Amino acid sequence: MKKILFICSQNKLRSPTAEAIFSEYEGLDVESAGLNHDAEVPLSVEAVERADIIFVMEKAHRNKLSKKFKPYLKGKRVICLDLPDEYDYMDADLIDLLKIKVLPLLGTF
Repeated sequence: MKKILFICSQNKLRSPTAEAIFSEYEGLDVESAGLNHDAEVPLSVEAVERADIIFVMEKAHRNKLSKKFKPYLKGKRVICLDLPDEYDYMDADLIDLLKIKVLPLLGTF
């Protein structure tokens, strides 16, 4: 089972959408979290350690993740999806983009 972690800032729109979509796929254990201290589900060391692959929504998230969790990222694959904060939760365009960007990468993992 592949353990996938999706990260955005607040864990309100993009990463929870990704979690909802990819949780439906067999063979995936999916979580989401936010990097901000006041996120709905703040990112924890445990979530980073559990993940086999980490998807961040923006380059700024990758930078913040590296600064805050660097010791726990050794051997982790971190991929930036380049999805700006302009989508609502479960937005059809966001769902399409997530599937286009994430599904091909899961096959190569």
